[in-house]
Amino acid sequence: MSFVKKTDPELYDALLKETEREAYTLELIPSENLVSEAVLEAQGGVMTNKYAEGYPGKRYYGGCEFVDVAEKLAQDRARQLFKCEHVNVQPHCGTSANIAVYLTVLNFGDTIMGMDLSCGGHLSHGNPLNFSGKFYKIVAYGVTKDKELIDYDQMRQLAREHKPKIIVSGASAYPRIIDFKKIKEIADEVGAYHMADIAHIAGMVATGQHPSPVPYADFVTTTTHKTLRGPRGGMVMCQEKYAKDLDRIVFPGIQGGPLMHVIAAKAVAFKEALSPEFKTYQEQIVKNAKALAQELQQLGLRLVSGGTDNHLMLVDLRSRKITGKEAQIALDKAGLTVNKNTIPYDPEKPFIASGIRLGTPAITSRGMKEKEMIQIARWIDQVLSASQDEAKLNKIRAEVKALCIKFPIYQERLEQ
Repeated sequence: MSFVKKTDPELYDALLKETEREAYTLELIPSENLVSEAVLEAQGGVMTNKYAEGYPGKRYYGGCEFVDVAEKLAQDRARQLFKCEHVNVQPHCGTSANIAVYLTVLNFGDTIMGMDLSCGGHLSHGNPLNFSGKFYKIVAYGVTKDKELIDYDQMRQLAREHKPKIIVSGASAYPRIIDFKKIKEIADEVGAYHMADIAHIAGMVATGQHPSPVPYADFVTTTTHKTLRGPRGGMVMCQEKYAKDLDRIVFPGIQGGPLMHVIAAKAVAFKEALSPEFKTYQEQIVKNAKALAQELQQLGLRLVSGGTDNHLMLVDLRSRKITGKEAQIALDKAGLTVNKNTIPYDPEKPFIASGIRLGTPAITSRGMKEKEMIQIARWIDQVLSASQDEAKLNKIRAEVKALCIKFPIYQERLEQ
């Protein structure tokens, strides 16, 4: 970062401190990950200079022959990875991908049925503060109160009653397998489109650790980071019959020039995801999540739905007499980065919350396995039991840093 250091010392300092923060703390937020150096290089490369409105071979500007190569690679690799008919790799984020689908098949005022945010859904699935909740009628389905699993009977009943134009599956805080086939059956029964948002589970879907929605959904949206371990961005997959309409909505409908440096980084990430090592990595993410969940339960903590099938878990903190907000602050002081999160039917407000959300993608990227998960669970337990003890938190932070040094990331950047 020598050029940044010379040109903008203040920003250089922030970049260096963020590098150190990532290196010496444990990232347990399930929507975050640590990309490869190759992805970093591509995203920070010369393609950031290029405007490329349009699509490969049909650009509005000249000089696009090499960015066309990057986008075609990203498209081809994504189709191979997810076995989909058509893909658009230009959306800037996951919400942009979802908006593109809505605008492709819906009119303002149509009914969307998606998972309630408090039960694990996402803002873009119909929350009133989001675009989706402001311009469409929203019907929310949730999870059962006893087992905290998706209530497919309720989903069918609501679908029959409200006749949604589209049913959205997928979640941002749901630790169990989603039955896309069953949701497709419900959508077909009421004549609705089915859109699956796999932003959190895309890496596992790509490698068979979670069933794919591609055979059962008209549209599949995802982010390209999280478990997919690429740059921050979005992507839409769809059946070929929707391809032209979807592409026209993405550009020129809701976006101008695509971020070609990000698309180049997506291409790199998709190539990495096609490797045998990536499948092993995804398998380890799931093994680590199960090991972390099991140890937390052994330590007396209740997990929403009783465990996890994927990369994340929700911890109910009410028995510890501590809120999610308080736990997040204390864990951060100890070098354990998490996010506060509501649990189903949470009595607390979202900015306070009764739980925390934990995930294993980033720590698995560092090479950690089940043994380290047991230690991490014990640190979490210790922090929750001594959240106001600064000396204890500092001691744990030092232990966390020692573990991080054993599993380094971007080591050359720190040494420079």
